[in-house]
Amino acid sequence: MDIIELLKALILGMVEGLTEFAPVSSTGHMIIVDDMWLKSEEFLTKYVANTFKVVIQLGSITAVLFVFKDRFIEMLGLDRKKRNDTSRATRLRLSQVIVGLIPAGILGVLFEDYIDEHLFSTETVLIGLLIGAIFMIGADLFAPKQIKVESVDQISYKQAFSVGLIQCFSLWPGFSRSGATISGGVLLGMSHRAAADFTFIMAVPIMAGASGLSLLKNWEYFSLDALPFFIVGFISAFLFALVSIKFFLKLINRVKLIPFAVYRIVLVFVIYIIYF
Repeated sequence: MDIIELLKALILGMVEGLTEFAPVSSTGHMIIVDDMWLKSEEFLTKYVANTFKVVIQLGSITAVLFVFKDRFIEMLGLDRKKRNDTSRATRLRLSQVIVGLIPAGILGVLFEDYIDEHLFSTETVLIGLLIGAIFMIGADLFAPKQIKVESVDQISYKQAFSVGLIQCFSLWPGFSRSGATISGGVLLGMSHRAAADFTFIMAVPIMAGASGLSLLKNWEYFSLDALPFFIVGFISAFLFALVSIKFFLKLINRVKLIPFAVYRIVLVFVIYIIYF
């Protein structure tokens, strides 16, 4: 494996890290780089390429764990001081995150094979990108004027479940998990930052679970030849996701969703021109 191949792994990890948690659809971006590079690599069979995608996704997940490490420690009850502090009773709880995961988790299990076989195409991703962008624009335009939830710690179980229902739209490739859940949270009266925080926290268990299962299925494809490619991709995805998440969280309350929606619409035209 030469330096050019490792450079490609770095760039692929960068694309994953920068787009996984922003409401722009990492799937849409990976379609472009997948056809440009992954399918052109002789040593990357279909199965190894799919495993590589899982590895760089784990890099992005690790970045979320790093950013929200204190909150996850608290939710898991591993911080004794905070666990015994009754003044922190209104903090976001793990049970609320689980409630938010239930709808998409059930539908994902029921329709996983159908989605993989019929919805992972350039055409369906373009549809998801476009409709998701319209949904995001609608969320900003029709959001309640009075924000009811300024912080993620004010989210109720009902709101968590409602966001979880809206997250089901993201099962359509290209719609974007963060685009769906942040938009849904905003429509429910959350601030953009509160909706984004909840989105990122919810992403960890569902993405980690899905990635873990995929790794178990494809463990045999971790060959020594491909290992440097995996390592560089993982580190790249982690570092760029770390920067992306911190930047996005500082930015989202100010710029809101419409600029990201406009970018998605532009991306639709770019992909359409390239592939059609």
